[in-house]
Amino acid sequence: MELPWLLCAFLLAACCCCRRAAGVPGEAEQPAPELVEVEVGSTALLQCGPPRSQGNLSHVDWFSVHKEKPTLIFRVRQGQGHSEPGEYQHRLSLQGRGATLALTQVTPHDERIFLCQSKRPRSQEHRIQLRVYKAPEEPTIQGSVSGIPVNSEEPEEVATCVGRNGYPIPQVIWYKNGRPLKEEKNRVHIQSSQIVESSGLYTLQSVLKAQLVKEDKDAQFYCELNYRLPSGNHMKESREITVPIFYPAEKVWLEVEPVGMLKEGDRVEIRCLADGNPPPHFSITKKNPSTREMEEEISNDDGILVLDPAQKEHSGLYECQGLDLDTLLSLQSEPQELLVNYVSDVQVSPAAPESQEGSSLTLTCEAESNQALKFQWLREKTGQVLGNGPVFQLHNLKREAGGGYRCVASVPSIPGLNRTQLVNVAIFGPPWMALKERKVWVKENTLVNLSCEASGYPRPTISWNVNGTASEQDQDPQSVLSTLSVLVTPELLKTGAECKASNSRGKNTTTIFLELVSFTTLTPDSSKTTGLGTSTVSPHARANSTSTEKKLPEVESKGVVIVAVIVCILVLAVLGAVLYFFYKKGKLRCGRSGKQEMERNTSI
Repeated sequence: MELPWLLCAFLLAACCCCRRAAGVPGEAEQPAPELVEVEVGSTALLQCGPPRSQGNLSHVDWFSVHKEKPTLIFRVRQGQGHSEPGEYQHRLSLQGRGATLALTQVTPHDERIFLCQSKRPRSQEHRIQLRVYKAPEEPTIQGSVSGIPVNSEEPEEVATCVGRNGYPIPQVIWYKNGRPLKEEKNRVHIQSSQIVESSGLYTLQSVLKAQLVKEDKDAQFYCELNYRLPSGNHMKESREITVPIFYPAEKVWLEVEPVGMLKEGDRVEIRCLADGNPPPHFSITKKNPSTREMEEEISNDDGILVLDPAQKEHSGLYECQGLDLDTLLSLQSEPQELLVNYVSDVQVSPAAPESQEGSSLTLTCEAESNQALKFQWLREKTGQVLGNGPVFQLHNLKREAGGGYRCVASVPSIPGLNRTQLVNVAIFGPPWMALKERKVWVKENTLVNLSCEASGYPRPTISWNVNGTASEQDQDPQSVLSTLSVLVTPELLKTGAECKASNSRGKNTTTIFLELVSFTTLTPDSSKTTGLGTSTVSPHARANSTSTEKKLPEVESKGVVIVAVIVCILVLAVLGAVLYFFYKKGKLRCGRSGKQEMERNTSI
């Protein structure tokens, strides 16, 4: 019984030895292929065997092995290379002495085994594994638009990360606040998928789902792509994002802007705020000082009450109510007191003060405020501060003391909080006039505007002694300006125009003379100071009684003087030239002899 078994074993061993001796492909154990790594778009150098054993390979066949099926792609005969028709026909070339094959413009489809077989000078076979790499583009990240509720029972979609055109597929890692996230049951779930582009490159898409809490409202999320290149491991990060998180409010409160002391006229905003997202529906109420009940104020949809301008009536106690429309839970803020500081209208007594020259006058200023007040008195015309305190006294009044005085009531502790009141002091007296310009330059048969101003109390009236069109304008309660538009006639040139101001205390007059414009009389100074065809008699120049000019002195023309000077200079220049000419001719000699010669010539 043992003989058949021994015979079978012997035959099986002999058969195995014969198969190894025959060199049947695929039966013998193959060595590990040589690894060559390149990036997409570069050139791969495929060497047929180790560098020491290459020698002069004059007869080599190159194969591309795809799905364990070898395909002939290149032949080397007598050191000359020839590509076979197919996908590699135009991308292969021979380098060196025939032992190295160059594959250009490498793509992800080229990742496979390449096989070279040589028969001369001796038979050998070498396998090469080509690995291809391509760095993905910068990852893009998109956060959830709809927002994430904190009371969700399952992980909600937080963000999506996309890495395009990489090879092989990169690895994605998610981070929250700089710390990597890992899969956690019912808490964190990462779902990734990839798309193969026509180029053979991969586009990776990764979705992060998680259960978030209220404390994650400011959390920063980003994704990282890890990938390998022939140079080593690399990574790229996306930008950081935050995602909207919805959670109910637990507290409501009021804020007032601007912060600090408020005054009438300010723009004040009362804001209702809450710690929930989205915020609840707000309403603002104010306590009615009469009924002691809280009454709703009109605010906008964001829970903001605008007081513009703020008034003292806006002072009071305010509260905010917040209603969560999802849970119908109502919250109420702590009451907050709002104080708008104010100064009431200023009252000056007497309201229309009037007095005689030489007498005294007392002005009293009154105002109310919730703060301590300071009173100041200012002269209206100059802005000069005349005194402090609610009472201001004027002694030994003169005509110049008439006019406007301003009382300013202010709160020193609150800049800009003040009120003023203007009062005009009237001093009884006849009209007061002054002559500002001495002459009016006119053209005959043209219209000219003549102006006359007078002041006094009672307010004077103005009349003219010539016919024309007159108009009046009040300068202040005690001053009036009259303008007369009149035709320049020979009679008007002779007599001039008389302006008369009168009131119950007296009268006063001013006469304005006219002079025709000419080249010798119209000078730069005259046109600048008087103005062509216009005369203004102002009471602010100097006080006077009746002002009349019977004769106006002639004004020397500066033009004539300048011409005379120029003529003199020219005469002197000509005289000097003549004398120099006689001197050069010898007819004019210096010294005593020259003088005697000149005398002799004269006598002859």
